[in-house]
Amino acid sequence: NTHNATALLSIQEGCDKFCHFCVVPYTRGAEFSRPSTDIISEANKLIENGAKEITLLGQNVNAYHGVNKNGNVINLGKLIFQLEKLDGLERIRYTTSHPLDMHDDLYEAHAICKKLMPLIHLPVQSGSDKILQKMNRRHTANEYLKIIEKLKIARSDLEFTSDFILGFPGENESDFDDTINLIKEVNYVQSYSFKYSPRTGTPASNTKEQVPEEIKTQRLY
Repeated sequence: NTHNATALLSIQEGCDKFCHFCVVPYTRGAEFSRPSTDIISEANKLIENGAKEITLLGQNVNAYHGVNKNGNVINLGKLIFQLEKLDGLERIRYTTSHPLDMHDDLYEAHAICKKLMPLIHLPVQSGSDKILQKMNRRHTANEYLKIIEKLKIARSDLEFTSDFILGFPGENESDFDDTINLIKEVNYVQSYSFKYSPRTGTPASNTKEQVPEEIKTQRLY
C-alpha cells in the first residue's frame, strides 16, 4: 500500500564509530550519505502518495553528510530545513543518532522547524564513564547530559528515548547504579534495553570480564 500517512526514508548507511559491542561497521561498511536532491525528490514522491510524516533513517543518521544540488556537503540539520519547506509534509522524525554527531544546525532545526517532532532517539548505552570507555563510545555521561541540556534549551517540550546495554563486560554494581542515575536524570519516555550478548569478531566478545547471565538478567529487569 503506497497510501500510508507515515513513511520511512533512508538517507544514510554504515557507521565509522566502531563501538566494541557492535557489528555494523563490519557488516554495513563505512558511513555513506545520499545526495540531498535524491532525498528531496523521494520525499516529494512519498508526499504525493499520501505521506504526512517522514522518518529519516540511518545507522548513524545525524552523521549525514550529503552533497546538495550545488555540490556542497550539507548536514542533517540543513537537510531538515529543506524538508521543512515541502508542501503537504506535516511531521519529520529521524533515527538513530550518535552523541558524537550532534551539531549546531541540528539544535537549530529543533528550535525552529515546526514540522520536526519533539522526540529524539539518542542512544547512550551506559551511564558509567568506565563502561562508556570500554565500549569505545568516546563520550562521557556528563558530555551526553550536556547534549540533552542543549536540546532542551532548543526546544523545551523535547522528549527522549535511548538504548541501553546491561551487563557489558566489566560492569559492576556501581557502574549499573550510574546507568540508573542517568536514566532518572534524563527521564526517558521509552528505551530499548538489552542484556549484553557477544557478537563474533567484536572486541568486547573476546574479553575475560564477562558478567554472569543471572546478574545481566537481574540488571535488565
